[in-house]
Amino acid sequence: MKLPPSVAEFLAGKRIGVAGVSRDPRQTANFIYRKLRDSGYEVVPVNPAADEVEGARCYPDLASAPGPLDGLVVVTPPAAGIELVRQCAEMGVPRVWFHRAFGAGSLSRNAVRECEARGITCIAGGCPYMYLEPVDPAHRCLRWILGWTGQLPG
Repeated sequence: MKLPPSVAEFLAGKRIGVAGVSRDPRQTANFIYRKLRDSGYEVVPVNPAADEVEGARCYPDLASAPGPLDGLVVVTPPAAGIELVRQCAEMGVPRVWFHRAFGAGSLSRNAVRECEARGITCIAGGCPYMYLEPVDPAHRCLRWILGWTGQLPG
């Protein structure tokens, strides 16, 4: 599968944060966290309301997470996005992926503009699940639909 350039660049990172992971393992952010982890990435969970998720220490913000991050997947309400982008800028995180399938998802136009203003590469929509092998049929279909409608990020 040929990856869009921004997706290939994002997934070339080795250490990725996931903002929005929850103590509830059924949440979308947790599925993304596990998929990245199971695909060989070092994944850092971020949620100010949790000390531990998925058996790992969880960090309240990016400044609390040890070491640099190559990217951040945002799976939060859209209003949290702009603050997360500011944290990325302060911590030198060069890439942000705002999760979205249908509807608004985590996407905030203000947060995307903040990425642009701060020189952070931004993927506005879609999901890492659409690209991390093996891609399940639902995400393969989602990737096709988003591509067909011209909404595929990258």
